[in-house]
Amino acid sequence: MRTPSANSQARPKLNSAAKGKSRRAAQEPKNAARGASPGWTRVDEEPPKGRKQPSPLTAQELGIIPLPIKAEVHPGDSLSRLLLDAVKHQKQRVLQGDILVIKHKIVSKAEGQFVELRNIKPTTRSRRWAQRYRLDARVIELAIQQSRRIVRRTRGVLITETHHGLICANSAVDVSNVDGGHHALLLPDDPDRSAAQIHRDLKKTLHLSIPVIITDTFGRPWREGLTEVAIGVAGMQALHDYRGQPDSHGYRLQASIEADADQLACAAGLVCGKLARTPACIIRGFAYRPGQGSARDLIRQAANDLFR
Repeated sequence: MRTPSANSQARPKLNSAAKGKSRRAAQEPKNAARGASPGWTRVDEEPPKGRKQPSPLTAQELGIIPLPIKAEVHPGDSLSRLLLDAVKHQKQRVLQGDILVIKHKIVSKAEGQFVELRNIKPTTRSRRWAQRYRLDARVIELAIQQSRRIVRRTRGVLITETHHGLICANSAVDVSNVDGGHHALLLPDDPDRSAAQIHRDLKKTLHLSIPVIITDTFGRPWREGLTEVAIGVAGMQALHDYRGQPDSHGYRLQASIEADADQLACAAGLVCGKLARTPACIIRGFAYRPGQGSARDLIRQAANDLFR
């Protein structure tokens, strides 16, 4: 998988037909994107003078374009504007077919999902359990408050089911990369709704339908290490059902349903690490299926869950 950057894109070689097409395009007047903000151009526009052409991708090739945001995100900030500025800074533009993947933390910050920890009053049980495992009792209490049910609480690990239906540690209550421990950050109230709002904002500005995936970092049962999962989806199907389709040997698939949104979230995690100050990226070259998908589609129903 290739990760193109503003300073490392190789200029593609053009055949004679492509060169002729390029010369004709250069002679045509530039189109003005009505309402488009600087740094983002519609797919039918020439890039502004001095801006590098987006690196074309061959079939079977994916590109990940990191979008660093150095400024701290505050409640009420426009995420579409911040992301637009990040694209401009990277000397990139958004193309039809691109997918925007965003870490939930900047979404939660923009939506004001802060909780002041000094206002949390832990119960006696939370205090005792936290003291036993050297944890912050306020974070434990807040995680319980944000949960629908406690799945497991043992050996200093609290696994909960959030009000969204997500199974994760501490209801995804996060203290890292917030303000040094004074506040905790919660998940967005409705990550699918948040993704849909960003999707609409970008469509209004760019006149392009750009799928949006909001992610968070989860652990996994029976496996070490953290990985990304999709908690909000808009503009694409979250799942791809291959059942009934023949494989290369003619066998019809029986149980193959791939979690496209989760796989894209994992790909984005390669450049959007916790210490990278890169809370978003563009994934280019993936043949997603447009539609009204949602992250709720990825949550297994209780009736089909063998571990409940």
